[in-house]
Amino acid sequence: MALSRRPYAYSKVDKEDPEDIIHRRAQFLIHKVLEKADSRRKPSCLRIRISKLKVKIGNRLRRFRKRIMSGVSAARLGIHGHVMSQLKTWKRLFGRGRQTLITFPPLVK
Repeated sequence: MALSRRPYAYSKVDKEDPEDIIHRRAQFLIHKVLEKADSRRKPSCLRIRISKLKVKIGNRLRRFRKRIMSGVSAARLGIHGHVMSQLKTWKRLFGRGRQTLITFPPLVK
C-alpha cells in the first residue's frame, strides 16, 4: 500500500493499438528512405572517370600478373626438365654400383 502513495510511483499505461504501432513504424521507415534519397548526390563526371580509370588499371595489373606467372611457370618447367635430364645422366654413370664403367681404387687399405 505504501508503494502506491509515493509521488514518483509508476502508473499503469494503457496498451497501444497494434495498428497504430504498425502505422507509426511505417511512417518512420518512409521518412528514413526519403531522407536518404535527399542526401544522395548526382555522381560527378570526375568521379565517374576516376572509377573507370581504377577498373582499367586493375584489369591491366591482373593481365600483367598472369603473364608474369605464366613466364615463371614456363621457366620452372624448363629448368626442371634440364635438371632431371642431368640427374638421369649421373644415375646412368654412377648408379649401377658394380657394373660401373669407371673403377676407383680403394681409399682405405
